[in-house]
Amino acid sequence: MTLFDESIYSSGDELVIGGKKLRSRFFLGTGRFPSPSVFRQALAASAAEVVTFAVRRINLDYTEDDAILQHLDGDSYMFLPNTSGAGNADEAVRIAKLARAAGLSDWIKVEISANPRTLLPDPIETLRATERLVKEGFVVLPYTSDDPILCKRLEEAGAAAVMPGGAPIGTGLGLLNPYNLGLIVEEARVPIIVDAGIGSAADIVQAMELGASGILANTPVAKAQDPVGMAYAMRLAVEAGRLSYLSGRIAKRRYASASSMEEGVSTPHAGVAESSAAGLARAKSETP
Repeated sequence: MTLFDESIYSSGDELVIGGKKLRSRFFLGTGRFPSPSVFRQALAASAAEVVTFAVRRINLDYTEDDAILQHLDGDSYMFLPNTSGAGNADEAVRIAKLARAAGLSDWIKVEISANPRTLLPDPIETLRATERLVKEGFVVLPYTSDDPILCKRLEEAGAAAVMPGGAPIGTGLGLLNPYNLGLIVEEARVPIIVDAGIGSAADIVQAMELGASGILANTPVAKAQDPVGMAYAMRLAVEAGRLSYLSGRIAKRRYASASSMEEGVSTPHAGVAESSAAGLARAKSETP
């Protein structure tokens, strides 16, 4: 008799964004890998179906010959171009239109940073760009800060998914405000993809256990000592965190709670206990 059927837990939990069904909840970036070969191996290990890249790094005149895209099979992966480098909504919209005109994708990750030192997203320009691109028919995934109100506004503007950062891009600091991320997940009616700040597989498990729908990572994979190994570890972390979230963790308690039931356990009669104590004392006194 089979006691455990893994297939029950490994199927039927697809992520849907913009009408597209995805088996993997792990999105992978393409930048900063030591070589195209290492990137291809890491991509295979990650099992990611969505791949993101900065449009500014793509040769839009000859996308078929581009150094990044030539290593990807467009039929096997969902391309998620991003507007990295944009400083306002106008620039982000222009970049998105260029990407679509080049035949890359109707999906666009809005990424607008006004401060080159922190690369924190500009919330006002991000909201403006999202509103305009949704009207243009794009499937918009805005990268934003971990502000619950702003994430809700982006959802109401028509974002297909919202991507709050755990920490500034490339810092590897992990989730600086898990409380806010928990609130964002609770209020969301669209997928929440945690993006930026991830440092290790442990950060991913935490985000997924909070209820995130997926994870996007780049630098912690590309700059790891073993990018392929880290890609595989993060894939497993996404799956483990998701299953842990769905299975439901126990409530946290302030004091200890015995794992064995106390009911039905016999307790020594007072007379027996006294006799045992006297016997123990006598045995100690007789020990040389």
